[in-house]
Amino acid sequence: MNTRTATASSPPVPAAAFLRLLAYSSIGLVMFFLPLEIAGKTTILFDHAATYLAQQQRSLSIALVLALMAWGAAAPFARGSWRTSTTTAVFSVLKVMGLVLALMYLLKLGPAPLFEKDMLPFLFDKLALTVGLIVPLGAMALAFLVGFGLLELVGVLMQPVMRPIWRTPGHSAIDAVASFVGSYSVGLLITNRVYVEGKYTAREAAIIATGFSTVSAAFMVIVAKTLGLMEAWNFYFWSTFVIAFAVTAITTWLPPISRMDNSGGVSNALPAGRNRWQAAWDAGLAQANDAPPLWRVLRDNLRDGLAMASAVVPTILAVGLIGLLLARYTPVFDVLGLLLLPFVWLGGLAEPVATSKALASGLAEMFLPALMLKGADPVVRYVAAVVSVSSVLFFSGSIPCVLATRIPISLRQMVGVWFVRTALSILLAAGMGHIAFAQGWIA
Repeated sequence: MNTRTATASSPPVPAAAFLRLLAYSSIGLVMFFLPLEIAGKTTILFDHAATYLAQQQRSLSIALVLALMAWGAAAPFARGSWRTSTTTAVFSVLKVMGLVLALMYLLKLGPAPLFEKDMLPFLFDKLALTVGLIVPLGAMALAFLVGFGLLELVGVLMQPVMRPIWRTPGHSAIDAVASFVGSYSVGLLITNRVYVEGKYTAREAAIIATGFSTVSAAFMVIVAKTLGLMEAWNFYFWSTFVIAFAVTAITTWLPPISRMDNSGGVSNALPAGRNRWQAAWDAGLAQANDAPPLWRVLRDNLRDGLAMASAVVPTILAVGLIGLLLARYTPVFDVLGLLLLPFVWLGGLAEPVATSKALASGLAEMFLPALMLKGADPVVRYVAAVVSVSSVLFFSGSIPCVLATRIPISLRQMVGVWFVRTALSILLAAGMGHIAFAQGWIA
């Protein structure tokens, strides 16, 4: 495997590099990992900014997101990239469809079923508009988190934990936490940037994209409220965190992930004469010293964020609506549910046929199981809440986001990963749910 060591020596580093590492990384940590309560809502700073734009500056936000969608829909045909593959051609058409659906929703044109609250209004207001704002804002915030040495410092420190358990470099710990506190779109921004820089192999990038890039903690609150689990929030959050990452640890050793290319990447091998803490500081300070000016990093990250948002937002509308229509009007998820039925039965869950169908609908949209099972018994509701997060992949959001990156994982492989993750999540969550119910932690 071709590797680069984190640092080969420890030459003197200017004091300015130390200040850049400390100041910029602190700003990044605050923006990504310090939830603040503003106007009754507790979340991270750039999510507050996105919420303000979406609610208080709605007309401006819609105009910006529509411009992004128009760019995303036109770009594949203007560049000719739609001819690259069948999958690219299909998603190029879906982007155009997403733009048309957005215009239909805003102009109130089209059949009435599309305007029910859990159809286009949900997809546009709760997903497309939010992602269209969060991704560019998160991309700029990302400059402070990964551009000035923190990624390299954490990478060396976390290597003994991440490599043996999740088969990924130490710096992937940044991805994992950013996804849980921020959102999958932000996590994928980090993953894509680090992969393009050659610091992940294809397999490592796929593990992180399909295993760590979950929905955010803020969205977990919505799931918990819908399923009546807010009284057990701490138990739900931490048990979901453990289950999701345990499932990731297992799936890294199973196909299709285990068969992906693992050449390239980086090695955080310690240089001679340096302990892990010293080597971590060496790596962080070297990156802070060599990094471009802040304005250039902000510019490049904003460009990447706008490009990702333009590719993802129209696809979310089109694929999300198709998935919701399939769930409501066709037996597609009944069939998928049959594949999950053995795991639901082994988990001892009530009404296994209906439960397996509802959990299978999460492939279309992660929130669907919560909507379909909100009247179920406590254990089933808990399992639905966990699986919605731990499955990670769904067509209305995370799958189009992954496809918009340069991570070399196909649609077929992602569906395979979704099935493996969902099956394992059901078994682990069912076991935990039965224990929690017996102990009175959920009711």
